[in-house]
Amino acid sequence: MTDLSVPLSPPVATAAPARPRFEPLLSRRYALEVRGQLAWPWQALILALAVVVGLLVSAAILVAAGVPADQLLNEFVVQTFLDGQNLRAVLFQAAPMVLIGLAGCVAFRARFWNLGLEGQMVWGAIAATAVSVWDLGPQPLRLPLMFAAAAAFGLLWSWGPAWLKLRLGVNEIISTLMLNYLAANFLLHLVYGAWKDPASAFPHSPQFRAFERLPELGAGIGSAVLLAGVVALLAWWGVERSRAGLYLRFVDANPRMADAVGVPVRRLVLAAVLVSGALSGLAGFVIASGQEGRLTQGFYAGYGFSGILIAFLARNHPLGAVAVALLVAALFVTGRSLQVFYQIPFSMVQLIQAVIVVCVASSDFFMRHRLRRVASAAARAGTPGAR
Repeated sequence: MTDLSVPLSPPVATAAPARPRFEPLLSRRYALEVRGQLAWPWQALILALAVVVGLLVSAAILVAAGVPADQLLNEFVVQTFLDGQNLRAVLFQAAPMVLIGLAGCVAFRARFWNLGLEGQMVWGAIAATAVSVWDLGPQPLRLPLMFAAAAAFGLLWSWGPAWLKLRLGVNEIISTLMLNYLAANFLLHLVYGAWKDPASAFPHSPQFRAFERLPELGAGIGSAVLLAGVVALLAWWGVERSRAGLYLRFVDANPRMADAVGVPVRRLVLAAVLVSGALSGLAGFVIASGQEGRLTQGFYAGYGFSGILIAFLARNHPLGAVAVALLVAALFVTGRSLQVFYQIPFSMVQLIQAVIVVCVASSDFFMRHRLRRVASAAARAGTPGAR
């Protein structure tokens, strides 16, 4: 028989792995890739670093504008949070911001971009003032009636764009923005017309009476703070603990998938928008009854942007909205102090807020992406398979 066996070749000595070549820093290549779910401690660390960077940039801007560097810590921390009067001013300013921020959080959770927060605020304040002007209800019930009317009218003003979106597919960004103008012009029509204060002839409504004002809790802290805290807890429970909140998170993550598995997406979106409108109306009530004591022509200015900002920075989390609203209110109060003592223009205060927003928004990019080093061609040639 023929021998078909193949003689074995002599063993070949395996080459020793090449020593990795040194790669200069500037010649290194990096690739941007999407992260998986990042653990919350790392998210908190990245967010804190972003806030620190924003504060450092803001400090540099203020120093360049003439504020002594050794006074910045005193102005931002000592005078704002350790001085009783200024701390009460922060809480006073934060109460409506918490409500308007919660309104943004609830609507954005349903992927409804409610930019009509200011218009819904306006209608809430108008409804509360109507109860006062027309003397509706007995005196002991006047304040609850103003509260209910503000929530109801804010809710109704948000129902229109929600219906247009769900039934006709109208872009809610356009419709809610346009409704802001309608509400603002109707407010001007009232304060320059039928509701102009006859005592002073200035364009604002008559002063609310004592039983129509939100009372103080003591130590100069208004009950608006308590109201905002209770509403924040209810919003947290509704969004984070209730079944509707669980469905809402499903809708936020993937509305098409949620609809496919039987989640009532349309009803959830409508409910979230109506709650958002009611919260905005309550913010208007808090300003009219708790701060101004009457309906004024420009009380709502800037609150819509603040609500969107707070919801964005808090990532639509109700308790996060409370913390961010306190931070924004502190910046506002500190900015007023800088205006008085260092003649800093208010636009500088807005610039500082914008810097912090940009830094925090940038942190979202690093939470979702990462840079991974990729070996260059020279490195791959020196070390096969090396990356």
